[in-house]
Amino acid sequence: MSRYRLVPTPEQEQVLREHCRHARFVWNLAVEQHSWWKGRRSAPGYLVQCRQLTAARAENGWLRDGSQMVQQQALRDFDQAMRNFFAGTHRKPSFRRASASNGFRIVAVKPEHVRRLSRKAGQVWVPKAGWVRFRWSRAVPEAKSYRVTLDRAGRWHAAFAAIPPPVAAPGTGEVVGIDRGVAVSAALSTGERLNVPRMSPGRQRRLVLLQRRLARAKRGSRRRGQVKTAIARLKAREADARKDWCEVASTDLARRFDVIRVENLKIAGMTRSARGTIELPGRNIRPKAGLNREILASGWGLLVKRLDDKAPGRVERISPAYTSQTCSACGHCAAESRESQSRFRCVACGFQVNADVNAAMNIARGHRVNARGGDRVTGPVNREPQLSLLAS
Repeated sequence: MSRYRLVPTPEQEQVLREHCRHARFVWNLAVEQHSWWKGRRSAPGYLVQCRQLTAARAENGWLRDGSQMVQQQALRDFDQAMRNFFAGTHRKPSFRRASASNGFRIVAVKPEHVRRLSRKAGQVWVPKAGWVRFRWSRAVPEAKSYRVTLDRAGRWHAAFAAIPPPVAAPGTGEVVGIDRGVAVSAALSTGERLNVPRMSPGRQRRLVLLQRRLARAKRGSRRRGQVKTAIARLKAREADARKDWCEVASTDLARRFDVIRVENLKIAGMTRSARGTIELPGRNIRPKAGLNREILASGWGLLVKRLDDKAPGRVERISPAYTSQTCSACGHCAAESRESQSRFRCVACGFQVNADVNAAMNIARGHRVNARGGDRVTGPVNREPQLSLLAS
């Protein structure tokens, strides 16, 4: 999706917030309805829910004052979410909170519904809000729908549902391995080391002060809401920088290499909470929480996701077992070769290189070794048939 920053007037912002409340209400009502029908018989589908929505709008004036398109699209989104759940690709839809889920979708976008005002400004049509200005940061793609969202930092965005074309492969047969870490966000087998931009020291100090102020603020007070918004703005800047880095890095890798090999990491399991109970308290909970934050801040999952989108069929996932303990020169596997986080020196042949780069070289070769350090199996893992000529 292509996102653009909206700049609504105070009156338009009030209408947009009403649309968000109506869409969230309809979504939560559909979730509650499916929970009630569970175990009894099949729950009503999208068409039946639309008829129920029409009857609810006739009985409730506050719901009738909202946009019917916004409310119907909330039901369509829920129907698609249930289809994804039954297909096994997504989790089951759950209730949406006002503090985290604010947005709605508009369909039937026509060319005259988006117009350009100047070099850096444009307008998009929103029902009952009229023409809402947005920042024309790049060309608006042709799309059949768009979604208006409000993030925690108080920023409005319009995202147009358009799938960009994939990045063409260079055709040189080059293969690259990527080792993802915390100290080095992405180490390439070519020797390059890429790092996600982090929050500046000044903003880190401001974040600590705001968090202390938040701890002293009374729950439900206006001051607490202002402090939470200020914290969200700092976090949003960090997230925007991370997303921009992932976009630039993934585009560069897709243009330079024909085959991109990454570790097959289960990030959701790696960042799962280590919280214990009163009877059986967990061990090293605070270090594990800090590691989870660093993993999520390094953009591991987003980088691979964007590589899959931009280079479909050219991304291979390799088992990460023993890639950091195996020498990329001789193939000897030993835990003693990894002297530190950044230094690798093979105890067999004396080969020295950065530890992350050594792991990336092993990933690029696509090989696996067993725990005894022998019986190395060469060849890529999960290779696509159409890439056999490029990697040979």
